[in-house]
Amino acid sequence: MVPRDAPRLRFFFDESALGVGKALAIARRDVVHAGHPLIAAEAPLGALDTQWIPAVASRELVVVARDRRISTKPAELRVLREHRLRVLWIAGKRDMSTWDNLVRMVRRWRDIENVMRERDRGPWFMPLREHDLAETRLRA
Repeated sequence: MVPRDAPRLRFFFDESALGVGKALAIARRDVVHAGHPLIAAEAPLGALDTQWIPAVASRELVVVARDRRISTKPAELRVLREHRLRVLWIAGKRDMSTWDNLVRMVRRWRDIENVMRERDRGPWFMPLREHDLAETRLRA
């Protein structure tokens, strides 16, 4: 049970974006990450995607991830669809530093808010690229 005075959570950063999640959890009251005290029982560090997705989706949190495989592995894709998960993927052809990922998130924050207003229901998968944010169709 969530305490009555707990902040309204909106974003969950999985382990692939843990550094960015920790930084934003300090800056924003609506952000948690894998292992965060407000969600650690449901999404502990080391949990498989198929274990934490149902809990995070039931809280209607938008997932921020760096790992694109969440949208391509059959088991993860099935759970993502079944639980109507909403995912922002920090896209890129090369691995970026935590700082570079954080800068990208902050620069695109207005776009993120717009998408959340327009697309409140999932499932959806949005690559967060350097210059835009646009939905990618999930594989069948």
